[in-house]
Amino acid sequence: MQLAHPSLAALRHRNFRLLWLGLFLSFTGSFMQNAALLWHVSLLVGPEHKGLALGAVGLVKVIPTIVFSMISGVVADAWDRRRLMLATQVGMAVLALLLAGLTWAGLSAVWPIYVIAALSSAVGAFDLPARQALVPMLVPRTDLPNAISLNTIMVQVASVIGPAIGGLLIATRDVSTVYVVNALSFTAVIVALLLMEGVRGRPEAASDRDNVSWSAAMEGLRFVFASPLIRSTMLLDFFATFFSSATALLPIFAQEILHVGARGYGWLYAAPAVGATVMSAAMVFLTERIQRRGPVLLWAVALYGAATVLFGLSRSFWLTFLALALTGLADTVSMIIRNVVRQLETPDRLRGRMVGVNMVFFAGGPQLGEIEAGAVANWLGAPFSVITGGLGCLIATAWVAGATPQLRGYRATPPGAPRSEASAPAAQA
Repeated sequence: MQLAHPSLAALRHRNFRLLWLGLFLSFTGSFMQNAALLWHVSLLVGPEHKGLALGAVGLVKVIPTIVFSMISGVVADAWDRRRLMLATQVGMAVLALLLAGLTWAGLSAVWPIYVIAALSSAVGAFDLPARQALVPMLVPRTDLPNAISLNTIMVQVASVIGPAIGGLLIATRDVSTVYVVNALSFTAVIVALLLMEGVRGRPEAASDRDNVSWSAAMEGLRFVFASPLIRSTMLLDFFATFFSSATALLPIFAQEILHVGARGYGWLYAAPAVGATVMSAAMVFLTERIQRRGPVLLWAVALYGAATVLFGLSRSFWLTFLALALTGLADTVSMIIRNVVRQLETPDRLRGRMVGVNMVFFAGGPQLGEIEAGAVANWLGAPFSVITGGLGCLIATAWVAGATPQLRGYRATPPGAPRSEASAPAAQA
């Protein structure tokens, strides 16, 4: 398959192309289920507890993520990453089918949804480090920024399609149908992994499974916190998503503030991904051209916070949609730059552990943020929760920018420059 255009360079590599296509179908199903879970919970609880019940979805997801984050990164560095992904994909498919079966049987209590969401999060905690650490083994280093950009646009397109289809299925069928479709979507990744050829599933420096140890986990932790550049990108991710996580409150906005029903909810849920998709397409061409990556990252996170404030203030469906789309646009710029920095500055043998540590920040931030948003919404109302969250994001961004000069001055590698020059900020760290 000939893909000569430089914006598609990573897709020239067969194994990456297989994984990219498989993940697109799988992520579409996963985003469908994420939206359906919140809607399902909102239908099973009374209005007086709805905010807390929706926020609790984030709680049950974040606890397994935090518990397993360190060990999952160690496992991804010591074991065959492709085989580990096969196991996690099968596990998540089984859990989605279990949820569908319980729903079909007439599920009337919310706690089984929480239990299965927690189990899925635990399995996903092992999937993510393996997946992100596998990608640099499928493409050469020169094509890695392009691979990250292509992965981002793939995820964002799935983020648009998934919730939109999920909203339509909920409105025309029921939530159990969404769960079944999600279970089937995992087979795309399983097939892709089985079709790969000549994949070195483990990093060259890995010796044996004895590497799964506490000392190995601490080595990854020390590496991350010894670099202000990597550490600051993780802190930005955590604070931005903690303060500005309003996804869990979207059923309240759709049902009680904007009065747009299940279909409108599906589009609002997908709105951040609409903006993200547009920006992802642009970033495929722009990533290599952005030289002042640190300042661009900081301004992108600030825009994310400001758009969240606009979302909280809006009482119009289309203005709300625009504000949410802006959050997705800004987050995409931030996410791509963060991922490029981390992947380029991390040795392959530590990449799984770096992702494991990062998982606490980027998964813990939004999930804990959903709990905070739900609690504040239950106390002072959903709009107040969203507005104050956006302001908190702006304050946190200013603090990280002031405390980390390495990030403010971070620049891309000049063409032809050796890696040591490109890593100057990290070296100063």
